[in-house]
Amino acid sequence: MDNILTYILPLISVLIGYAVALFLKPTKKNNLKLLMAFSGSFLLSITVMHLLPEVYEAEMHHGHEHEHAHSNAVGIFIMLGILFQIILEFFSKGAEHGHVHGHDEMHKMPWLLFISLCIHALLEGFPVSHHNDLALGIAIHHLPIAIILTSFFVNAKLNKTAIFLFMVAFAFMTPLGTITSEYLPFLSEYYTQITAVVIGILFHISSTIIFESSEGHKFNLAKLSMIAIGIVAAYFI
Repeated sequence: MDNILTYILPLISVLIGYAVALFLKPTKKNNLKLLMAFSGSFLLSITVMHLLPEVYEAEMHHGHEHEHAHSNAVGIFIMLGILFQIILEFFSKGAEHGHVHGHDEMHKMPWLLFISLCIHALLEGFPVSHHNDLALGIAIHHLPIAIILTSFFVNAKLNKTAIFLFMVAFAFMTPLGTITSEYLPFLSEYYTQITAVVIGILFHISSTIIFESSEGHKFNLAKLSMIAIGIVAAYFI
């Protein structure tokens, strides 16, 4: 994937989602759930097929260099990532996987939601500098999230300027994470650990998306098909 696309794809997907929610005003929740199911499956598959093998190979190589026994450090960082995402969701209320509630009018910016969502998106961008294909997975993941979030804010009558600034800031977070990891040399020393944390975050997010895309955790044929398509698509990326 072209380097420019690596930065632009996650950004554009959020802006497209914002525009779709604002101007097309989609009302069919089932279509969004199908898109969410595909995005969750695609993101999880990229994580398992591409990111996970790399961090374990890097850890094994590091262990052989220093003649250490098998280390479970990668597993610890993955679990820390899962735990960290659970903490973020305590403040974001699950907005990372389209799980937003309430229709009361908002008279001010939901700062806790904003900050936790931006931290999540920023961290997602860190491994992208080494795994350009992940940019596509994150873009597909962010598109329905942007639609759902924008629709929620519009229905809650949040100030239009605040909605625009919220979504633009969210759009720039993942490219900012990629740029940060690429141009701050000291971060490369901890690339394996940071990526393992991101893997934990993506594990939690994508698996939650897959199960929450179905009412009562029951899968119909359409949702099962979208999950299967997501797996196949990730395999050929």
